[in-house]
Amino acid sequence: MEKQIIKDVMFLSQKCQEAQKSDIGDGIDLIDTLNANRRRCIGLAANMIGIRKRIIAAAIGPITVVMFNPVIVRKSGEYEAEEGCLSLEGTRKTRRWKNITVEYLDMNWNKKRQDFTDLPAETLQHEIDHLNGILI
Repeated sequence: MEKQIIKDVMFLSQKCQEAQKSDIGDGIDLIDTLNANRRRCIGLAANMIGIRKRIIAAAIGPITVVMFNPVIVRKSGEYEAEEGCLSLEGTRKTRRWKNITVEYLDMNWNKKRQDFTDLPAETLQHEIDHLNGILI
């Protein structure tokens, strides 16, 4: 189900709790909300739709990936980026990594470890920051 985008900075600044297998429905809501906003964004964190759980969804090419409890375990190639966010007005400069490796649980609750680079890596870093209460 498509959810409303949260813009409350105090809410968004709080760290999210670990997701549980029972939170898979929230992953589906993230997909639905991302698809409804696809012209304006390519990633969402669960707290952006009012759920303080460690869940993100991102458009990686033609595929929408949902990650439960994602953790960046490797990073390289630091650079400066300028990003926007559905929850915030305008754009802001931030530091990102060109290459990252992320460990996460997928929609079937299988553990995955995957490498990302360029825009997909930047998108995932932005959404994982949201889970940690970090806003651009």
